[in-house]
Order: sequence, then C-alpha cells, then structure tokens
Amino acid sequence: MYAVFEHTADLGIKVSAPTLDMLLADAARGLTAVIGGGALDIEPRQEDTFHVTGTDPVWLLADWVGEVLAAFDTRRMLYRDFVVVVGPTGLEARARGEPYDPVRHVLAHEVKAVTQHLLDVHRTADGWQATFVVDI
Repeated sequence: MYAVFEHTADLGIKVSAPTLDMLLADAARGLTAVIGGGALDIEPRQEDTFHVTGTDPVWLLADWVGEVLAAFDTRRMLYRDFVVVVGPTGLEARARGEPYDPVRHVLAHEVKAVTQHLLDVHRTADGWQATFVVDI
C-alpha cells in the first residue's frame, strides 16, 4: 500500500507492506501513480526485467524506483504489475506494462528525479515501511 504526500515543490510517497519484496513493488506502483495518475489504464502488454545490485534496503529502494523512472524517461514505459524478489546481492524484478500512449494515458506529473531527501526504509512490527520523495 502506498500514499502520496505533498512536500514543497516535490511529492513524497510513503509505502507499507508485510515484506520487503512487496514494499518495493508497492513503491514502484506509487511512482507510477505519481507519473501517470494510477495504473487502471495501463495494460500489461510487455514484460521487462530489472536487476539492481546492493544489500542496503534504503539504496535498493532508491535505485529500484530510479530504474522504473528511467524506463519511463528513456522508453516511455508505464507499468502496472510488479513482482520483486530481494536476494543476497540485490533485487530481481519483473514489470508488466506498455509504452505511454497520449490517447489513452493521462500524465499527472513530470517526475524529474528520485531524491535522497527523507529517504528511509525500516522494519516495523507489521512488516516494512518506506518513504521517498520525487522532484517534480
């Protein structure tokens, strides 16, 4: 589950999930919602794989959502389905979606970057929580 909050000229995303894998998948969904207003109009026509190395959950989050943002910036890909598996050396992810179509997709915000401001990932009694901010 994710929630978007306003932060000066930026937008923040708070995520909570029972597992780290689910937390990172929900973080990508939250980023997609900020970019495209949600995933309802995105069809899972194409599957892409992602590999992010690292062991620190904070930097895995930053690098992972940075990869999802880069896929939109460079290839105009919007995703709606995410499966993330964190292993001992990083994460492997599958994302399903389609290229941006201005006839069918409404862009909500131009996300310029994922920032380090308020970047946090930590365990809770119920699982995991994360916060990250995007520059719009």
